[in-house]
Amino acid sequence: MKIYVVSGLGADFKVLEKLTFPEHLDVVFIDWLIPERNEPFQHYVSRMAEKINTTEPFYLLGYSFGGIMVQEIHKIKSAVKVIILGSLKSHKEKSRLIKTGQLTGVARFFPERFFDLAAARAFPAVRKFFDFNNANLVRYFQVRDPYYLKWSVEQIAAWKSEVNPDVIQIMGDRDLVFPLKYCRPNYIIKGGTHLFPATKPKEVSKLLNTILK
Repeated sequence: MKIYVVSGLGADFKVLEKLTFPEHLDVVFIDWLIPERNEPFQHYVSRMAEKINTTEPFYLLGYSFGGIMVQEIHKIKSAVKVIILGSLKSHKEKSRLIKTGQLTGVARFFPERFFDLAAARAFPAVRKFFDFNNANLVRYFQVRDPYYLKWSVEQIAAWKSEVNPDVIQIMGDRDLVFPLKYCRPNYIIKGGTHLFPATKPKEVSKLLNTILK
């Protein structure tokens, strides 16, 4: 049985490389696509879902923005289970900061170059925002196309969805990107920052093997 996996915004699969899955599963990674100019979100979701074979049962797993993506994919290609790591089950779980972006649409007013140069210049601040002690942040986030990053931030801010009971949510209790206080997860990783799949792989893998056994 296959499990299709989508990583986080700007991230390749290095951030998930330490996770171990049950041996009976065939893990298939879905790479981020560069969005077309002014591409509607649902059209992009459909393109991301093209790799999924619906002639057999499958699981979906997404990390961060990938968690939002797999929930949207599930609406058009239904999975047996959907697991999200460090992500939101509903727009109601957004922090005040993200909700402010949703109301103002602030991301669309920034030029694309902001999502290129700023990422490099602000690296120390970004590293602290995600994980005070993790020096591998740049290694994890390799998808750096400015239009993709800007477009993705806009989609996160604008995303609306109600809670789906099919979705299993795993969160870190020290996540500053999607703070735990706004969420009601199924499982909590103690001491987990937003990068908990990379920093707490044993704990996450144990949960995955229980959920997917």
